[in-house]
Amino acid sequence: MTNKKPALWAPGDWNAFFGFGTNILVNLLVLSTLLRFVLKMPDDLVFRRILPATGLMLFLSTIYYAWLAYRLASRTGRSDVCALPSGISVPHMFVVTFVIMLPIAVKTGDPVKGWEAGLTWVFVQSFVLMAGGFIAPLIRSITPRAALLGTLAGVSIAFISMRPALEMFMTPIIGITCFAIILASWFGGVRYFRGMPAGLVAIGVGCVIAWGSTALGFGYGGMKVENLWQSFSSFGFSIPLPAVNHVFSGFQFLGIILVTAIPFGIYDLVEAMDNVESASVAGDSFPTTRVLTADGIVSLIGCLMGNPFINAVYIGHPGWKAMGGRIGYSAATGVMVILLSWFGIISVMVALIPVVAISPILLYIGMLIGAQAFQETPKSHAPAIILALTPHLAAWGKMQIDNSLAAVGTNVGTVGLDKLGQTGVLYRGLEVLGGGAILAGLVLGAIGVFIIDRKFLKAAAFALAGAVLTFFGFMHGEKIGIGQTPVVAISYLAVAGVMLGCSKFALSKPVPITILESHGEIPEPAN
Repeated sequence: MTNKKPALWAPGDWNAFFGFGTNILVNLLVLSTLLRFVLKMPDDLVFRRILPATGLMLFLSTIYYAWLAYRLASRTGRSDVCALPSGISVPHMFVVTFVIMLPIAVKTGDPVKGWEAGLTWVFVQSFVLMAGGFIAPLIRSITPRAALLGTLAGVSIAFISMRPALEMFMTPIIGITCFAIILASWFGGVRYFRGMPAGLVAIGVGCVIAWGSTALGFGYGGMKVENLWQSFSSFGFSIPLPAVNHVFSGFQFLGIILVTAIPFGIYDLVEAMDNVESASVAGDSFPTTRVLTADGIVSLIGCLMGNPFINAVYIGHPGWKAMGGRIGYSAATGVMVILLSWFGIISVMVALIPVVAISPILLYIGMLIGAQAFQETPKSHAPAIILALTPHLAAWGKMQIDNSLAAVGTNVGTVGLDKLGQTGVLYRGLEVLGGGAILAGLVLGAIGVFIIDRKFLKAAAFALAGAVLTFFGFMHGEKIGIGQTPVVAISYLAVAGVMLGCSKFALSKPVPITILESHGEIPEPAN
C-alpha cells in the first residue's frame, strides 16, 4: 500500500458533479411529482417525512462509494480512480409507485397505506440485496438475459411510458417541445449551451412556456403563483424520523409485495454486478460483495426512516470517469442532496416546474429500458421478449378497467364478466395473465428463449417452476395461497411434459425461425 494520500477533489469533479448532481436532482423532482400528483400524498408527508429520509439514504450511499474509491486510490497509488455513481433506482421508482403504492392507495382510499406498502417493499428488497451476493451468480447463470430484460421492458412500457406519454399529448406545446429537446440530445447527440444537461434545458423551456402563458393570462401548464408562494411554507429544517411502525403496518400487503420485491431484488443483483463489471473494465475494480451489501444496508436504513425507494449503483461509471470525475463528485452530490431535502428547497422547485415538463424524461427512461431488452440480447430472442411483455400489458389493461369502473361507482363483479365479454373485454384473461406479471413475464420469457435455443430440458425446468409459482399464487393470481389458479398450474405442467418430449424426440437440427422464405413457403425441417 502506498503512503500517498489521494486528492479528495480534482478539476474534473466539477464537470461530473454538475452532470451527476443534475441527474440526481431531476430524479428527486420526478419522485416528488409521483408522490404528490400520482399518489396524492399530502405535502407534509412528502416534504417533511419521505424526502428527508430519501436524502439521508442518498447521502450515505454517495459518501460510502466515495470512501470505497478513496480506499482503492490509496491502495493502488493511482490518481484516476472514479467513485461508483449511485442513487434511487429509477426503474424501481416507477415500479413501486405504479405497481405497489398506487393500486393499494386506490384500493384502500388512503395514500398513507400505499406509502407503508412501499416501505415494506423496500424492506424485503433490502434483505434480498444483502443476501444476494451469495446467490446472484447462480440466478444470473440460469436465467436468460432476454427474460430478465424482457419483463423489465414490460414494466417500462405499461407502467412507466404510457402515463407520461398521455400527459404530454394532453399539454402538447410543453410536452412535445420538451420531448424533442431531450430526444435531440440523448438520442441525437446534440449539445446545449456549453454542455448543459438536456434534462435541465427541457425543464427550463417548459418553465418558460408555462409561466409565460400564466403571465399572459392563458395559464397553460397549470402553474399558479399562489401555489409557488405556498411552497415556501415547506421551508425549514426537517430531519428524517423513524418509521418502523409504518414499515410493519405494510406487512398486511405482503402477498402483493413479495410477487415483485423478490424478482426485482434479483434483477438489482444482476444489474449491480453488471455495473461493477463495467467499472472494472474502465480500470476501477470494486468488491462486488461490498457493493451489493451497501445497497441493501443503505436502502434498509432509508426505509426504516420513511423512504419507499430502493438505492442502486448506477450505470455510467466510465462516462463520469471520462469527463474527469474522481472521488469528490460523489461526496459533493450527497451533501447537495441532503441540504435540498432537509431544508425543504425541493418543494419550491416542484411548484416552479410544470409536471408535463418532466413527463418527457419519464417517457425517455421507459423507451431506454424497453429498447435495452432488444439491444442487449441476441436477435433471435426477440420473440421471447415479446412473450415476456404480455403479462404487463394485461395487468395495465386490467388496471384501466378497474379504475374506470371505480370512477363511476361500480366494479367488475357488479357489471358481470359476461357483459364485458359481449363487448370484447376479456377481463378474466387479463386478470389471469396479468396476475404476478413480473414473475409471469420472467418465466414465459425464459421458456421462450430456451425453446428458441432448443434447450428443451431447461424450458421444461422453467415450466415446472411456473407450475409451482402459479399453484401458490405468486403468478397468474391475485394473492399468495394454495391452489390459487390450479388449471393454469396444470397447464404449465403440460408445457413441461411437452418440453421433455421435445428433448427426447425433437429433430437434431434446428428449424429456421423465419416464417416465410422468398417463395412464400414454410421451410421443411432438416433431417
